[in-house]
Amino acid sequence: MGLLFTFLISALLCAKVNANWKIKYGPFHTFLYSNWILCDHNKYVQHDVSDIEVFFYDFQNNFNVTYKIDNAVESLTSVYNLDPSKKLIFFVPGYRSHIAKNSPELIRQAFRDVPNIYLIIIDHSVYTTSPTGRWKSYENSVQYTYSIGQALGKFLSDLRNNKGFPSQNIHCIGHSLGSQILGVVGTAYFERTLEKVWRITGIDPAGPCFSNGFIEDQLRSGCADYVEVYHCSAGTLGTTSVLADIDFFFNENGRVQPHCHEGIIPGIGESEAATCSHKSCMIFYTKTVQNPGWYLAWRCDSYKHFAKGKCAGNEMTIAGYSNPGNASGVFYVSTNAYDGL
Repeated sequence: MGLLFTFLISALLCAKVNANWKIKYGPFHTFLYSNWILCDHNKYVQHDVSDIEVFFYDFQNNFNVTYKIDNAVESLTSVYNLDPSKKLIFFVPGYRSHIAKNSPELIRQAFRDVPNIYLIIIDHSVYTTSPTGRWKSYENSVQYTYSIGQALGKFLSDLRNNKGFPSQNIHCIGHSLGSQILGVVGTAYFERTLEKVWRITGIDPAGPCFSNGFIEDQLRSGCADYVEVYHCSAGTLGTTSVLADIDFFFNENGRVQPHCHEGIIPGIGESEAATCSHKSCMIFYTKTVQNPGWYLAWRCDSYKHFAKGKCAGNEMTIAGYSNPGNASGVFYVSTNAYDGL
């Protein structure tokens, strides 16, 4: 009994110390929302991003190639005759990602058997992964966001202007920082073509350096014909901003996912839970490519009302890849029936 009492007292003291430490120093995501991080969205500094890699896949014809961004359009179309009737899935991953990491692999597996599509995955890791430490590395990544977005917008607009690939067949998908990059991509594409891409899907867009920033620095309605955003770690690694045509909040107000536990001691494991929830959005979305009716969503004024069943009679739509794109506003989703993560 004495040992149990001692353990409980120690745990409470640790929790208090950890809470004070969190206020002063914080876990990763708290640092990212603090004044310790320099959020530089300077659009007048043109960074060299010529080492971005473009990975092209045509699964049906067992064809894939890789090119650097500056000559990707000419190089690709010189060896491959693009079919303008097919849909182009254009995926931009997030901070510290890489072509061999989980998010690109989830996208590859999800779309491998989907007919009549091309898949492009962007690898910008040379600019968004740095050995300088996570805090400084994230700062550097944010500084490159605009230049990366401009380069990708030019790539897509060259496909449209020079090769005739139709805007209505372009579906851009981004995760985390990649979602925010797509805000720049959509704007740059419109400036160059006077058309908008068909859809931009933001999967848990990055929050730090964006949620409390200017609207024009974020993914938002107007960057495509239809902009949808999925929230899974809002307020930690994901954004709290509600700026899209439709915003889906998954499970506990789009903040913490059911299988991502923070632990019994406050603060301990919080960063791990935030990372888990942030990654879960990718899993939820990619599952819907092959399971279109899994996640139903209801329009609701608040998560509290949704959780109490007060919105069951409200407008309903489908969340995920098969979202019909005819609804707008804030919608809530529960994954309990299919949560096998």
